Amino acid sequence: MLFEILIKYGLDLTLPITEHEVAGAKVFNVGAGALLVCLADDITVAVAEGIAELKNKLNPEICRVVFKDNGFKDSAQKTNVMQKLKQHNIEEVRSI
Repeated sequence: MLFEILIKYGLDLTLPITEHEVAGAKVFNVGAGALLVCLADDITVAVAEGIAELKNKLNPEICRVVFKDNGFKDSAQKTNVMQKLKQHNIEEVRSI
């Protein structure tokens, strides 16, 4: 699924990919923070805060975040996560 996302964004499949543990969820860092992907099943606000911290640490010029749509407990949790990321200046957040 990660490589499908890379293709969808038009990213080179040879970009460096690292894996991080963020609040109990696996987050893939593609291209030094250009794209952060979380395909976990229990995405919480704590995961969003951890992603924001990772983004600040990596300091990419542009940061996009992609989640698995059914990884959220409910629509309220999804909204809270999206808003938390926007508070940290991550504007492009998608769920697939």
